[in-house]
Amino acid sequence: MTDAAIGLAVAQFAPSADEAANLEAIRSLATRAAARGARVVLFPEYSSYFVDPFDDSLSEHAQPLDGRFVTALTSLAGELGIHVVAGLVEQATDRSRVRNTVVAVDGDGVVAAYRKLHLYDAFGQRESDWVEAGEITPPETFEVDGARFALMTCYDLRFPEVARTLADTGAHAVLVAAEWVRGPLKEHHWRTLLHARAIENTLYVAGADHPPPLGVGTSIVIDPQGVQIAGVGTATDVAVAHVEVAAVERVRRLNPALRLRRYDVVAKV
Repeated sequence: MTDAAIGLAVAQFAPSADEAANLEAIRSLATRAAARGARVVLFPEYSSYFVDPFDDSLSEHAQPLDGRFVTALTSLAGELGIHVVAGLVEQATDRSRVRNTVVAVDGDGVVAAYRKLHLYDAFGQRESDWVEAGEITPPETFEVDGARFALMTCYDLRFPEVARTLADTGAHAVLVAAEWVRGPLKEHHWRTLLHARAIENTLYVAGADHPPPLGVGTSIVIDPQGVQIAGVGTATDVAVAHVEVAAVERVRRLNPALRLRRYDVVAKV
């Protein structure tokens, strides 16, 4: 167990169809976060490219994991000495669709990737018309000074089994990249689900969203007891919290819910 406190930032901005502008915003926010002590900076879903509503340009701007977007993130991470986590429109096996991927990089390249499992076919939307769902595979994680970080995407937050499988990797923090679409009660759902996933898994949960008018904003970091310890409202900005492995272990000694549970998560086939 480490006593180190690792700076974790949520970076809130509105990605657009201008890839260069997206990278410029990421650089500006990551630099601001690093200056405030962040070692890990979380950006929203679809940070590489975003249009609303979706159209054929989505697949035209899809990239591989070794493409220009991830290359730029890697260079930035190396320059600032941080890990960058961001949503990517990734090329899929079916070139008419894309993968909704979250990638984590350090200065040497990709250290973890996560492809969205549950597509947003809800609230009048049909993400599956444009996006290929990720396969159920063992979760990829990365470590910073003894703290283990796991990845998740937006709508997956509504499925507690996903966060539980991430907790089972030994993760101390779950990073949720999102474009949480605005609507009746949607901000309430976003905040409640982030808190719930932290409480039931006794770990940190961070969520980075698009700001209004499309997203709800409210990018926040929750501690293992379900308390918000940092956040952004509706602005384009960063907020920095600190992840402590010792804090996770203390909470789990007092509330050993993961150890006491009598059910495992089994994937549907």
